[in-house]
Amino acid sequence: MRYLQNIFRILLGAAMTFAGIGHLSFQREEFLAQVPRWLPTDPAFMDFVVLASGVVEISLGLALIFWIKQKAKVGIALAIFYILIYPGNISQYTNGIDAFGLDTDQKRLIRLFFQPVLILWALWSSGAFPYLKKLKSKKQS
Repeated sequence: MRYLQNIFRILLGAAMTFAGIGHLSFQREEFLAQVPRWLPTDPAFMDFVVLASGVVEISLGLALIFWIKQKAKVGIALAIFYILIYPGNISQYTNGIDAFGLDTDQKRLIRLFFQPVLILWALWSSGAFPYLKKLKSKKQS
């Protein structure tokens, strides 16, 4: 099981690193579509959000792959990051914004259901569930 978790942890870390690089370069315009419209819509601010989230994604992706001693904590941080960026996906759906091939309301709606999968993937592949269970039992002792 750990072998499979490690494979999925590394795959997720690589995907996050790749997505982060996309934020900073070839997919920068696409990622602007996911900046929630309830945030300031000043183009410079929106670009900052895209760039900053790209740096965070690269950092979390590389940490998930290489910072093995802290992988559970990194997995928790990544899960929290996925929760924090979820409003961007909701905004893309509610505002009907096309990006990443999500050019219909149905595709954008389906995309919303993948965020919980990513959260669970980050927690499971990093071993965060046993780590959190251990923390909880320590607090109760």
